Amino acid sequence: MITKADFGATADDYCRHRAGFPDSLFDRLRGLEIGLPGQSIVDLGTGTGSLARGFARRGCKVLGIDPAEPLLAAARRLDAEAGVEIDYRVGRAEDTGVSSRSADVVTAGQCWHWFDRPRAAAEIARILRPGGRLVIAHFDWIPLGTNVVHATEKLIEAHNPEWKLGGGLGIHPWWLRDLGEARFRRLETFSYDLDVPYTPQAWRGRVRASAGVGGSMTGERVAQFDEALRQLLEAHFPGDVIEVPHRVFALIAEPPQYEEAEK
Repeated sequence: MITKADFGATADDYCRHRAGFPDSLFDRLRGLEIGLPGQSIVDLGTGTGSLARGFARRGCKVLGIDPAEPLLAAARRLDAEAGVEIDYRVGRAEDTGVSSRSADVVTAGQCWHWFDRPRAAAEIARILRPGGRLVIAHFDWIPLGTNVVHATEKLIEAHNPEWKLGGGLGIHPWWLRDLGEARFRRLETFSYDLDVPYTPQAWRGRVRASAGVGGSMTGERVAQFDEALRQLLEAHFPGDVIEVPHRVFALIAEPPQYEEAEK
């Protein structure tokens, strides 16, 4: 199983082709009083700033943290295009360097599985203010039957047998155990589905930006895979647009009581 991926190695495709979190997610979170104007948000594993930028557009003060400087450089370019300002720092979820009790909200989008999760949970408990919230969010493609996602995942497995992240349902119940064991409180989840349109070229870029391809293969192997995917799409999924099913999943929790968090 792949236990580590270098998304900095695929920063260009990551920036250009990975679909950002949809507006509907931010709308739902706002209904839970998350992402309100003026809130202080720390976005862990921020990557190219998909979650961070969404909150900044809504008037939040956002700090994005990620270990990959190439992704942060791409995030800054996207921020300039969007007309928002976000403070980015190279760092890790387990040791952010952020002041204690300084964040109204901590978010982790599409990245919780890459963390040392007990250490990350303890760090989040430290930096959240009383009454703050943690949001773990995912926006996952969904393999169904013989759809394009299923076919693509089988191709990734053929080219990279170490990749074991396929077949997902876009629901992540294990994260509830993580937070329960870390004594987070008032856990709640929601999920919903939507289709994301990709051109064949954009889908190839999206897949190159995944952990099983650009995040773990050499350049030569990525090129070989990409050509195989081009042929697969041409033969079995022709057309100018491919509708790719996705599922949004969010887990919201409050930190432990502070006398517990500080023990």
